[in-house]
Amino acid sequence: MEQVRLNKYLADHGICSRREADRLIEQCRVTVNGKLAVAGSKVSDADEVAVNGKRIGGKPKTVVLAYYKPVGVTCTERDRHAEKIITDMIRYPLRVTYAGRLDKDSEGLLLLTNDGQLIDAMMRGANRHEKEYIVKVDKEITEDFLKAMESGIYLKELEQTTRPCQVQNVGKFTFRIILTQGLNRQIRRMCEALGYEVKKLKRVRVMNITLDKIPYGKYRELTDREIQVLYESVGLFR
Repeated sequence: MEQVRLNKYLADHGICSRREADRLIEQCRVTVNGKLAVAGSKVSDADEVAVNGKRIGGKPKTVVLAYYKPVGVTCTERDRHAEKIITDMIRYPLRVTYAGRLDKDSEGLLLLTNDGQLIDAMMRGANRHEKEYIVKVDKEITEDFLKAMESGIYLKELEQTTRPCQVQNVGKFTFRIILTQGLNRQIRRMCEALGYEVKKLKRVRVMNITLDKIPYGKYRELTDREIQVLYESVGLFR
């Protein structure tokens, strides 16, 4: 039977993050087969693991949520300076973590799951997973702007050139863009480099999941079929 590090085991079972698991172990609040756990130890489903005396059962069912993140919500689990954080907005029986951030001033689709392996696979830039956005800027969009965005822009502050991407004009001040990378505030930085300011940014799709029919500030559970397609897309098996 496969063994994994205890902190990963606790995270995979939706108890807490790996970092928080390490703290629980240090505080002598975790036992393995009736004995106090040791940092770095490995366990399997054959072991009896308990936190604060409560035994952890079998691995929970994989859950993926599609959430319409509002403007003003910060993608973090802990930040005493943030007015609204993800954990305040998502009240779900299992611990879920977001896969791919949206900055505070942006809105739209955010995926959250209790499967850390799925998050890791989705976050790998080399996999070139598509993310689609609708963006409104402060000036009229020109053909030169669209061509520059499509071909890639050197971002001085990141010392990196963006990958070529798909860009489509959908209005006088609005365009649609599909990225296959996730640099920090990438779209805003790209626009700024061309003398434009983003007034509204909404993510409408991540891979095979869209924002359709999800009310502002609400979430839904993905279907088994949608989750299966996600796993296949990132090269994982359920």
